[in-house]
Amino acid sequence: MSEYVILVHPSANRVYAAASPALLRAELAVFGTALAAELSGIEDVELGGVGYVRFTTSAPLGERDVALLSNLSSLYALFELEGDVLRPVTVTPLAKADSDLLTIQKYAGKTNESFTKLLLNVTLLATADALSDKPRYLLDPLCGRGTTLNQAIMYGLHATGLDVDAKDFEAYEAFIKTWLRNKRVKHTAESGFLRRNKVRLGRRLDIEYAFTKEDYKAGETRKLAFFNADTLTTDEILRANSCDVIVTDAPYGVQHGSHREAGLQRSPRDLLAAAIPVWTRVLKPGGALGISWNTTVLPREELVAILQKAGLDVREGGPYDGFVHRVDQAILRDLVVAAKPAS
Repeated sequence: MSEYVILVHPSANRVYAAASPALLRAELAVFGTALAAELSGIEDVELGGVGYVRFTTSAPLGERDVALLSNLSSLYALFELEGDVLRPVTVTPLAKADSDLLTIQKYAGKTNESFTKLLLNVTLLATADALSDKPRYLLDPLCGRGTTLNQAIMYGLHATGLDVDAKDFEAYEAFIKTWLRNKRVKHTAESGFLRRNKVRLGRRLDIEYAFTKEDYKAGETRKLAFFNADTLTTDEILRANSCDVIVTDAPYGVQHGSHREAGLQRSPRDLLAAAIPVWTRVLKPGGALGISWNTTVLPREELVAILQKAGLDVREGGPYDGFVHRVDQAILRDLVVAAKPAS
């Protein structure tokens, strides 16, 4: 048996910082399903007046397990605990780009970057090929100003986002083009109108890039697309069974989401009931969908019922019951993960 402790990353957001240890415990338990060593005994401890999250493994962590745990959303440092001695473990987080990609943008309503990473992590771990090294395709069908898209870039994923708000589209286009130029990342960027069957659905931004000139010349590139379009047109824009993972932060009860039918949908319940079957059609068999939402406007059991009606297998119980946390007085956020059957 081996013991380890994690120093939780200090968060600039006071409310999220208070929730971080509990969220890390739940996230760590989900990661435990993918480790070679059996993980147990996850708990908060205080050592030398400093708070840590402690856990036990059936064998010392190998290189692969350390590499996986290095991507925990709130991990600041990892130590092996031997008696009263903390021995630092070198972490190797997957980071294809500089962290300012995640932190430069500041605007009202931005989802905390650590929580976005957590949501992506637990959703990826629910896919049939969670540990695959092959390039995978991410979709955020309510992407706002691109926090999830930026985390996908950090992980080396192909990424596609949809959002109906033209201002969000324009803000993200300006940001990502400037960031790529400033970082001297080899890329091409094209923007224009989005049409299907001669009908104009909105606007589009298509970027292809690589972080080294060698990869770019060899064709080892990644693609980033942003469609300024209604999320209910997702299956008109994208091919069926084309996305490995869908990750989105649902609206918290404000004007957002879809222009179809009875005007702009204000109800997260109505929006998700209409959108989830559409999103499911573009999700690959064996892929997974992760949604965070405000439980004060949509009870968990209702969202689970919507996902199950769409034919998805919802992950429930154990660590999946440990992600609910307070964002502000009106928002109690939770997440749910569901997988599309492989056959």
